[in-house]
Amino acid sequence: MPIDDESQDAVFRALADPTRRRILDLLFARDGQTLTELETVFDMTRFGVMKHLRVLADADLVITRKEGRTTRHFLNAVPIRLVHDRWIDKFTEQRVAALTSAGAG
Repeated sequence: MPIDDESQDAVFRALADPTRRRILDLLFARDGQTLTELETVFDMTRFGVMKHLRVLADADLVITRKEGRTTRHFLNAVPIRLVHDRWIDKFTEQRVAALTSAGAG
């Protein structure tokens, strides 16, 4: 399943910020956290954390689910995997090593 340019750009923009990467790390460690749980980690306002979550949600990296009065945030790693497959996998060690040794001769 390829990732379109607009979605890909949204993922790169979301991952460019260290706070958003930290939120993804926190959700990777313990998925389904609330805004209250996430905001305790950061030295910023609740609104600031909400803005970062919105960028992550717009990039489909975070999915929110209402459970009664509680909203939980879940990591969606699929967009990261799609970017990996498109941009990183083709530069794996084996391929880069082959290119490096071909140029060294």
